[in-house]
Amino acid sequence: MCSCGGYSSDTIRAMKVREAKDFLVAQTAEQAALDGVPLTDLEKRMMYFTEGPEAIEDPSTLNEEFEAQYDIAQFEKKISRLMGHAYKRIKSQNPEIVRRWDAAIRALRRGDHYILVLWGHPLKKASLREWFAMAVLVLFLLMPFLVAMLVFPRRDGTWPLQNYVPVPNPRFLQALFALLIIGGFLFPKVLFWPLDRFFDFIDRLVEGKKTEPEH
Repeated sequence: MCSCGGYSSDTIRAMKVREAKDFLVAQTAEQAALDGVPLTDLEKRMMYFTEGPEAIEDPSTLNEEFEAQYDIAQFEKKISRLMGHAYKRIKSQNPEIVRRWDAAIRALRRGDHYILVLWGHPLKKASLREWFAMAVLVLFLLMPFLVAMLVFPRRDGTWPLQNYVPVPNPRFLQALFALLIIGGFLFPKVLFWPLDRFFDFIDRLVEGKKTEPEH
């Protein structure tokens, strides 16, 4: 049975950058041991590489030290393969650790971290929930254009929905549409609040199903 990296289920939602990297590096190191692949301390340090404020050591010094001893392309291929094997292993062994892995990746995507390059493109390894979230986000971004097609009159002066509902005041609809666009730019958190609540609801449903006692 694979280790949990010292994280309880209570830490999944609040996972920080350092915690996320510690977890992923630990899982990768465990997989390297299982596969019989050597993983040096310098290679593990390189997995923490970032030029952002979360850097745990000077990125320039670390990069110079690493490039003097390793081939970057081979290293990336090696770690990507190990992380892929690790993820496949834990998916077959422990769904709880899979959720921690996914939470770690989500936490790191808020910044610029080299370990995301090692993990691979998010579309390649995204979870079903993340694919669904991306689809909803695309529809959400297209919504203003769809609304505009319904709100603004055609060139001949007719309203697209006049056969179904009474024709409203076009200036009122256009003003309302403009206010929504401006409000979205000025208050993005308010605009995305329904999406946040929706995905929180989905998370609770998923967690509830996975914690139901077996009969």
